[in-house]
Amino acid sequence: MRDLISNIDAKRAISPAAAVADNTAVVTQILNRLGAESVALLIITGALADADATFSVTIEHGDQANLSDAAAVPADQLNGTLAAASFTFAADDSVRKIGYVGGKQYIRATITPANNAGNAFIAAVWLLGAVNLRPTSNPPV
Repeated sequence: MRDLISNIDAKRAISPAAAVADNTAVVTQILNRLGAESVALLIITGALADADATFSVTIEHGDQANLSDAAAVPADQLNGTLAAASFTFAADDSVRKIGYVGGKQYIRATITPANNAGNAFIAAVWLLGAVNLRPTSNPPV
């Protein structure tokens, strides 16, 4: 099982959809990381039309499945920084990543636009590694 796909699992975070054309926050699916020791969020941008828009990333975690106990993830429980995962209008067709190394079971990320009046295409995937059961299913469930 030296191939990569047997050792990782992917979960939908933000589905490809119509462009965000205002400052409405885009929130990921809540990730249940049970059975995975490492987690990364991969953010994929398409065209970002507004010439002064910025997009800030935040991550919350908790022990409740609905994240009613959500709290901001401390910087020492992230691999990478929220600033590096965030992006501006200049990040057309790019990928950003940030890792989670905390101990909570549930995680959610939010991408909040500012100054956005143009179309912004954003999608994201949760990538889980060091999974307890291998090989992982393909396609992921």
